[in-house]
Amino acid sequence: MAGSHSGQSKLIATLPDPVLSARLEAVRMLADQLPEPVAVIDRDCTVIYTNRPACSGGPGAVPGETPVKCYAAFFRRSDPCPFCPVQQVFDTCEPRSVTCPSHRGENASGRIQAFPLMTADGTAEYVLEILKPRGEASSGEALTADPLDGGSAASLSNETRLGGLIGRSPAMRQLFEMIRLVADSQATVLLQGESGTGKELVARTIHNLSHRKDQPFGIVDCGSLPETLLESELFGHVKGAFTGALYAKKGLLEAADGGTIFLDEIADTSAHFQSKLLRFLQEGEIKPVGSNRSVKVNVRVISATNKDLMELIKAKAFREDLYYRLAVLPLLLSPLRDRREDIPLLVQHFVERSCKRHRKPIRVVEPDAMQALAEAPWPGNIRELEHMVERVVVTAPGPQLTRQDFFGSSQVVSPIAADADLRAVARRAAQTAERACIEEALRQAAGKKARAARTLKISRAGLYNKLRAYKIE
Repeated sequence: MAGSHSGQSKLIATLPDPVLSARLEAVRMLADQLPEPVAVIDRDCTVIYTNRPACSGGPGAVPGETPVKCYAAFFRRSDPCPFCPVQQVFDTCEPRSVTCPSHRGENASGRIQAFPLMTADGTAEYVLEILKPRGEASSGEALTADPLDGGSAASLSNETRLGGLIGRSPAMRQLFEMIRLVADSQATVLLQGESGTGKELVARTIHNLSHRKDQPFGIVDCGSLPETLLESELFGHVKGAFTGALYAKKGLLEAADGGTIFLDEIADTSAHFQSKLLRFLQEGEIKPVGSNRSVKVNVRVISATNKDLMELIKAKAFREDLYYRLAVLPLLLSPLRDRREDIPLLVQHFVERSCKRHRKPIRVVEPDAMQALAEAPWPGNIRELEHMVERVVVTAPGPQLTRQDFFGSSQVVSPIAADADLRAVARRAAQTAERACIEEALRQAAGKKARAARTLKISRAGLYNKLRAYKIE
């Protein structure tokens, strides 16, 4: 395979979709640091990009020079595969672990981890392929194991954890793969998700898996500080820069030189601050408040928000050029209600940790209590679940944690009394309405789940979870 990165850069420059361009640029920046062969293909199986390990003749960006089909480049086939498993990724917009046969009926390059690269409207335009050597189990396959199948504690921990993150749902498996992929790059990462979904923990995990792990990890809560204090906290200030500046102060960016800075609630910043942050991201230099001297710093920026930045851009409340600087590697964190299969793992983890912290004997959560926890709405996501578990561990009298310990007597009353509970009535009404909306969206989308998920404005993983929960065929 022949080609050059300049060819691929030209392809990115001509793409009309800025989100897709940013994602392809992120792939280009990351892929050559990986030992595994990496390729990007379009729906016609044409290879539009390969990294160095995937090429026989040096770094490769195939398009524009000699178009090559993936089945010919990687599997030594002269004709397309009878059934292309990667096409399912285009259709479902979900990551998959697949096997592609060679012309001899064996997998020439082993398993493939396939990830959709989507446009701003959620359409899978390309697929990123990470080719695994034959005999190497993919992490996606390992994570599908049932943690209750009697496996060893060590294997369970390895299969369901990444740093401090815990989960075995499809959404968490995809997040684990993306964190491993982006951790050692230099590119900025934007974490988007509701409050309580663990954005700070994801940022810390990315830092700890990177080559910067031995350097500082700084945290700035952009939503809790006034503009002047926020600038001073991040960029530093000189003596006399403003009232109360009695001495010079080094900013967190300079203090974290060589490490990572985490900017939480980035959507709550002012236009002036956004302008200064953009300049730093472009130039790699900071200028302390009240100073004319620029300081060169090497810091990786990870930002987070629980708001829709695209809507803020339309409302002229957030700079579009800053968004694309921050979202070179965008990661979406699913709410807890969209990955309920993770709740038992999280509950067990929080129970063990709380018992140890408060010097309590190990408690056991009863099955009906665990079922109720798995079905609860959790508007506060993981943070709400953690706080409830800790409260119950401290206050429950016995070794068994019951449903009543978690939810009180209102959750264990008879069916007749439950009908009088307005919260239960409202919950059932909401579930009925939600089911009707899902069925209507599927009908309008002619059964296409990816299209229905876009109509409902939820993730595809979230839609699949709801289909299972409501037993919708």
